[in-house]
Amino acid sequence: MAAQVVIYPPTMAGGRCVRVDGQILGTAYRLMDVAEFLRRAGIEDADAVYLGGSQLIEWRGGGPEVWEH
Repeated sequence: MAAQVVIYPPTMAGGRCVRVDGQILGTAYRLMDVAEFLRRAGIEDADAVYLGGSQLIEWRGGGPEVWEH
């Protein structure tokens, strides 16, 4: 079963909270941060799957191009 990844909407201070399988991993400020969180969570091919076309990630409040509130 694939991990459930949720990227929350940008906060007022900037950045987006990243959750994998119900666990908050931290705040991402750019796509490379998301890739690092996915790598730490053991998700293979993190560089390929974190882009907007991946069904692995649920982007809330805008896609991977949105980083500011």
